[in-house]
Amino acid sequence: MSAHGVVEQKQQNRQVSIPSREETQAKLDLRSAAATRIKPADHYTLADRFEQQVAQHADKDFLVYGQQHFTYAAVDARVNQYAAVFIARGLRAGDVCAMAMENRPDFFFCWFALTKLGVTTAFINYHLTGKPLLHALQSTRAKAVVVGEECLDVFLDTDGSKDYPVWLVPDSEKPSSRELPIWVDQAFYPAIEAASTDQPPRSLREQVKAEDDMLYIFTSGTTGLPKAARYSHMRWMTSGDVMQVSLAVQPEDVFYCCLPLYHGAAATSITSTALAAGASIVFRRKFSARAFWPEVRDNGVTIFQYIGEICRYLLNKPAQADDRDHKLRCMLGAGLSKDVWTRWIDRFGPIEVFEGWGSTEANAATINLDNYLGSCGRVPFWDKTNLRLLKFDTETQTHVRDEKGAYVHCQPGEIGEAVGYIVNHPEIGAGRFEGYTSEEATEKKILRNVFAEGDAWWSSGDLLRYDENGYCYFVDRIGDTFRWKSENVSTQEVADALGDFPGLELINIYGVLVPEHEGRAGMAAVLMQPGVSFNPDAFYRFAIERVPHYAVPVFVRVCEMADLTSTFKLRKVDLQRQGYSTEQVKDPMYIKDDQTQSYQPYSTEVLARNGLLPFAGETA
Repeated sequence: MSAHGVVEQKQQNRQVSIPSREETQAKLDLRSAAATRIKPADHYTLADRFEQQVAQHADKDFLVYGQQHFTYAAVDARVNQYAAVFIARGLRAGDVCAMAMENRPDFFFCWFALTKLGVTTAFINYHLTGKPLLHALQSTRAKAVVVGEECLDVFLDTDGSKDYPVWLVPDSEKPSSRELPIWVDQAFYPAIEAASTDQPPRSLREQVKAEDDMLYIFTSGTTGLPKAARYSHMRWMTSGDVMQVSLAVQPEDVFYCCLPLYHGAAATSITSTALAAGASIVFRRKFSARAFWPEVRDNGVTIFQYIGEICRYLLNKPAQADDRDHKLRCMLGAGLSKDVWTRWIDRFGPIEVFEGWGSTEANAATINLDNYLGSCGRVPFWDKTNLRLLKFDTETQTHVRDEKGAYVHCQPGEIGEAVGYIVNHPEIGAGRFEGYTSEEATEKKILRNVFAEGDAWWSSGDLLRYDENGYCYFVDRIGDTFRWKSENVSTQEVADALGDFPGLELINIYGVLVPEHEGRAGMAAVLMQPGVSFNPDAFYRFAIERVPHYAVPVFVRVCEMADLTSTFKLRKVDLQRQGYSTEQVKDPMYIKDDQTQSYQPYSTEVLARNGLLPFAGETA
């Protein structure tokens, strides 16, 4: 039997029994009950929940960063100092303060302090520079921005940054070597260290409701012009309540966070769930395959949040005798392929996996509560959820309609766009679509008159399918947007960003399948101007400066002629099918190689060095 056959056999052996629909629904009902605890009009915020947990778990570790341990009381003391300085600098309830900082304790101190004043925090992706950075500040109407020293350079290099008060938080791990201009407030942090540790009066936020904005999180962008999704106190805390029930989290549990805190997964699921339970969070600057298991073992970690890439990286490390020597009992996340899931359990032991589907701005989601291999969740009974799958024709890239022009809900095995019915009721929080800071962007994500006149549904842009037992599976993104390393990448935005590369005639961006990777890797088919040769070194430097790291094309195909339709639109379907197959592609191909900081000619050696496998082809 082939290696693939062995994996398939193991997967089949695992799926021995399927819980009844009623059993799964009972678990989902517990989540639904937890989702209704906080009402939109409640005068209850993240700050209130935090102070309650401080009173109950004062001497218990809340944050662990390297060798630094911060109890709930210690975190509160530092948060209060931040709050005092924010008050002195004029921030008030209803204001917006931006924050650009890597994962470190001050990230939490700053964020929680702003919530104590009723100020909305805008998390800035610290990879943004120039116009995209200014767009992030402008689109959230930030009154000021707190900048970690490790993120300062992008502000110094961006014209217009000095139009905002920039409050500096030093970083002993990554100090800046730049000479600081006078518009960078270096007195901010000394003022914090000298401030009172007393809790600020609750009256400062007494008018803030649970339904009010607490956080702005930017959805995945490519040219740096992503949308700022609104996150209310209610939705954030409800996320924690629901996941605490789902994972049966207790105060003794320890979470591990190696995802960026400015991203939705770490900022919401991990933090809100740990806080809801009075548990601890062990976190680090960024993911490290080398440090992962030692830190998990040394800190007694019981729960961690993954993306599929993290699990794949860890599995690529050589097997060790102590692979099962840990206290992990469960993990939650998205993007775990069936094959990687199987290998993970085989190697690291029977850890319960809570694979899910959703997004930062979603008003509907799925989660696998049955540990059912390969699925991102189950819908036992469609009448008990606001989620629907609208049948979608992937060839024409349009929704299927019935004879009356109405949308059609999928049957088992059919592919459809996941949409969520928008609940708009003053006493109900679940099912709301809070949208973005841009009303125009919010409206673009709403489908109207789907099944009945006047109804409204959040449009996810994700294609899913479900089987005869109600288990759901992520398929892909609709149209020209593909998913890579758990980020959404728009082909048009990447093409726009890279389209003025010197000597370029045309560029076509699309996603190609890569074995054992979630989603698709970006590929650029380029046509150079007559007499101009493709320069791989220059293109590498150009790309990493123009788009975020996850949107930089992994492959480049240098074409002799453009593949255009009769209406002069770039054709992508055939290119996607060919991928980076050496049998089908005769054009020169290059692979992004961070080791040499260039694009190297295609070879199996360069593929392997970058953790990629040979092209296996598109599936029907």
